[in-house]
Amino acid sequence: MADRTPPLAVGELRRLVDTGEIDTVVLAFTDMQGRLQGKRFAARFFLDDVLEHGTEGCSYLLAVDAEMNTVDGYALASWDRGYGDFALHPDLASLRRTPWNPGTALVTADLAWHDGTPVHASPRQILRRQLDRLAERGWTAHVGTELEFMVFRTSYEEAWNSGYRGLTPANQYNVDYSVLGTGRVEPLLRRIRNEMGAAGMTVESAKGECNLGQHEITFRYDEALTTCDQHAVYKTGAKEIAAQEGMALTFMAKYDEREGNSCHIHLSLRDEAGRPVLADERDPYGMSATMRHFLAGQLAALPDLTLLHAPNINSYKRFRPGSFAPTAVAWGPDNRTCALRVVGRGAAHRLENRLPGGDVNPYLAVAGMIAAGLHGIDHGLELPAPCTGNAYAAEETHVPATLRDAAALWAASPVARAAFGDEVVDHYTTMARVEQEAYDAAVTDWERFRSFERM
Repeated sequence: MADRTPPLAVGELRRLVDTGEIDTVVLAFTDMQGRLQGKRFAARFFLDDVLEHGTEGCSYLLAVDAEMNTVDGYALASWDRGYGDFALHPDLASLRRTPWNPGTALVTADLAWHDGTPVHASPRQILRRQLDRLAERGWTAHVGTELEFMVFRTSYEEAWNSGYRGLTPANQYNVDYSVLGTGRVEPLLRRIRNEMGAAGMTVESAKGECNLGQHEITFRYDEALTTCDQHAVYKTGAKEIAAQEGMALTFMAKYDEREGNSCHIHLSLRDEAGRPVLADERDPYGMSATMRHFLAGQLAALPDLTLLHAPNINSYKRFRPGSFAPTAVAWGPDNRTCALRVVGRGAAHRLENRLPGGDVNPYLAVAGMIAAGLHGIDHGLELPAPCTGNAYAAEETHVPATLRDAAALWAASPVARAAFGDEVVDHYTTMARVEQEAYDAAVTDWERFRSFERM
């Protein structure tokens, strides 16, 4: 894996602690749901003890549902196994300041058992394994994620207490690309941009989107692990900044019946000399032979690996015709109706996966893209003709329509088991089952409105 320069060096952290500018260090990992989990340490204790030895966390953190309930079925952690600890070891290449929390630095952790073996079901470890497979070929993955979110002029507490009904969107009409529309919420967007920049990320731009109060802030692509670390920090930080401003924002895939929140993922590969692996200007579509196999692997494996891109019940409500969220397992050059879009030229030539929503766990999605691409390369899969028209109306294989369908494909997938191993496949099958069973048992407002009086 390529060397990564930390946004904040340890020596500089020591100086900032000595001068009193930093008094707190957060050590956190990204859980199955894509959330940061960890501890806040007194900065001096972090430097004296945690920096070298790490810390511990309960293994149930990778065996709970979205409500943090302990659930049955996980081999990794259970009541029968006593819910012991695993270790959190700081990856100092991820050390950074978090300006929205004064006096605070944050570092991302890798998870290991006490004998030093990795916790294989940890999302960051799952991605590391696929990056190692690329490294064996002398390749590195470069990734950019484009997260959309919706902003409300309501606090998170008020939103909770109202049952998330009657929230006031920050914009009350479609502000896609509207400078006037983004200006209405610029104080919040400016804080997010500037403070993410001060946290070591390279911010590119902010723009309005289609849904009411919907916006997107994009960051420069980077080495895959760095991008995924930044994605998780940004997602948490943006929520914290919004809360400080008395507002709320959501990354949920489908908040209402209008356009959902997407997270398009761009991926390219480079060799050890920094040359693009996927590009060839002699090809009509700018693709090397390697990219044709890599893209063919995406198409072949996408149904089986959809669970990694759409991990929740709500994720699947994005996939509607004419919604800019894909329904067809198809590829096309600069075609936004396809699940897989090929864009850019030369060194910027890349694959865009349009399947994930704002609720995606980036480590899992990027790992899935790499695994699918290597499947296509290793098996010499041939790329079918592109879709150059409306993929919503084309006769193409459809992405799974529900979490239940996606989980069944994932659990039975030889591609998934070959790439990730039985332990990981079984672990995330359990995650999907738990989510599905919770949804199946819930009685919704939709049912009450349709049935209370009229049925």
